[in-house]
Amino acid sequence: MIAIIDYGVGNLFSLSSSLKAVGADTVLTSDPDEIRAADKIILPGVGAFGDARQKLCDTGLDRVVIEEVKKGKKIFGICLGMQLLFEKSFEYGEHEGLGLLKGAVVPMEGKIPVDFKIPHIGWNALDKKKEHPIFKYIKTGDFVYFVHSYFAADCDDSLLATTDYGREMTAAVALNNVTGTQFHPEKSGEVGLSILRAFNEWED
Repeated sequence: MIAIIDYGVGNLFSLSSSLKAVGADTVLTSDPDEIRAADKIILPGVGAFGDARQKLCDTGLDRVVIEEVKKGKKIFGICLGMQLLFEKSFEYGEHEGLGLLKGAVVPMEGKIPVDFKIPHIGWNALDKKKEHPIFKYIKTGDFVYFVHSYFAADCDDSLLATTDYGREMTAAVALNNVTGTQFHPEKSGEVGLSILRAFNEWED
């Protein structure tokens, strides 16, 4: 069972449908007991980092996620959900993340050429940096769909894949049982479905 955490941010219908399409048994939940009982966790998210972090904090789900991941439960963060896995974000101020991965989330502005539009919206190719079970069906050059204005930096120990948008930017991360993608697998066609399938199949 995969628990998709419902904390008020995220395209949950599309994600749930995509997971069902690859045969995953899922529950959409904000219940700590259901999250603890699940085999794996997905942390979705769209919007602003600070707001999302506050919602997790207000519900106590931040503590539940941290506790379960530290016990070894597999987690997959998507877009803002991936960013929340890091130590902090500089989106509209400085905000503390969940601290499950080293690194910080920083703005694209001032770090990419001025003729590149922000937010980055659209299809970009992946450049795999290492092997990991969630990428077992993925190869360098596969295209996925991004929507973001911030990206994870200083995260070499967890870097799984990058993409080129005026500069090399973090596209996916993985370190032990903690994984995430900056792009949306549920919007990335067959490539995205194959990542969700691999996460569902991932065993120790």
